[in-house]
Amino acid sequence: QVQLVESGGGLVQAGGSLRLSCAASGRTVSNYPMGWFRQAPGNEREFVAVIRSSPSITYYADSVKGRFAISTDNAKNTVYLQMNSLKPEDTAVYYCASHDYFSVRYYSKNAYHYWGQGTQVTVSS
Repeated sequence: QVQLVESGGGLVQAGGSLRLSCAASGRTVSNYPMGWFRQAPGNEREFVAVIRSSPSITYYADSVKGRFAISTDNAKNTVYLQMNSLKPEDTAVYYCASHDYFSVRYYSKNAYHYWGQGTQVTVSS
């Protein structure tokens, strides 16, 4: 049984940084695509970033490119999302996601079967 547990959310001022963690059980993060999505109140869940380890490749939403970085720690079986230069519009619940194979539609929430419970990120102006 696959379980994804996010942590690291919180309240931060604009321009600050946070690092989100997603601890996985029931699968090895280096063997499957691992993604981050976010959902603000009244909005659809949107793609943030995804990492695929074999071969190693990452994709980012244009809105976070250059500010966010996704990575894995295989020893801890954990995926991270380092978020820098945070903006108020980054405020959302952030979700970790995974699937059994990498989809060319990696940016779609429908391409992921497994989801965490989410962690709240609030950026104040």
